[in-house]
Amino acid sequence: MKVTLLGAGSWGTAMAAQAARHLQSGDVCLWSRTAEQLEAIQKSGENADYLPGVILPKGLQLEVSFELAIERLSENDLLVIATPMSGLSETVAQVLRLAKHPLNIVWLCKGLEPSTTLLPHQVVEREDQLHSHGLHHSYGALSGPSFAQEVGNGMPCALTIASKSNALCDIVQGAFHHGNMRIYASDDLVGVELGGAIKNVLAIAAGIGDGLDLGLNARAAVLTRGLAEMMRLVKAAGGRPETCMGLTGVGDLILTATGDLSRNRRVGLALAAGKPLPEILGNLGHVAEGVLCASAVGNLATRLGVEMPITAMMGEVLSGKLSPHEAVKKLMGRDPKVEV
Repeated sequence: MKVTLLGAGSWGTAMAAQAARHLQSGDVCLWSRTAEQLEAIQKSGENADYLPGVILPKGLQLEVSFELAIERLSENDLLVIATPMSGLSETVAQVLRLAKHPLNIVWLCKGLEPSTTLLPHQVVEREDQLHSHGLHHSYGALSGPSFAQEVGNGMPCALTIASKSNALCDIVQGAFHHGNMRIYASDDLVGVELGGAIKNVLAIAAGIGDGLDLGLNARAAVLTRGLAEMMRLVKAAGGRPETCMGLTGVGDLILTATGDLSRNRRVGLALAAGKPLPEILGNLGHVAEGVLCASAVGNLATRLGVEMPITAMMGEVLSGKLSPHEAVKKLMGRDPKVEV
């Protein structure tokens, strides 16, 4: 089996290393848009900009040609898109224009397309209708609680591949399910993708609570009631609420809302300290998907008639309409409810 990963950021590099540790030398290819980045990786043996300290397998192939990275794959191989959500549409369109046979395509990004509130698989389906040329590709989302640094270091991790294709799930498990990584399969794309999107927004909320020193009781309340919001939206969007109780829901929520490596949590901590959002994002150096996703999730909830007060407050904080203190006051001032 051959695997190509498009995007040499932290997560793409970590998953490339995971596959390359198991597959044969040269079977795994990591593509980057810049030759300078690949030259630096080749020279040092690590991706110092995005995954410092992780020595990459010597059999990992590096490629700067997008065309060659795609053309090396057969119908039984795997293509992994490791760009942020903002790059998914353009990358998929470029892949589909080059494809000469059906491909197995998986994406790692989490979020919604801000301008349309489409989930990743809906973005891919849109591009498929425009560019597939009659080929029947297989698609899926690989998601779950995972920090790239830990995966790069070979530490234990469990993920979920969500796809309507059982064959694609088998291929993904063949590529990544080895060593300290377990890959579970699901057919609930809506539940898996919405869980991955909403947990980033809730992690910002948890970071704000911790930054304001509201206490562990408050953090527990945010995570629990945030999970209830997630389940309501998943159900309204056509997914299965019980998916939220798995790796891509509560599992990813716990990790992202409490882990010190979480970029979204760090955004919340910095907002609580009074720092302006542009400065926070400039200092972060990486994408925090929850920032771009909050308003999109809120818009989707409004369209589907779902009440999501924590998510709504995060949208107002991130847009500058409310301060973190004001958002907390509004949430605590809501009328009593029956817990469902």
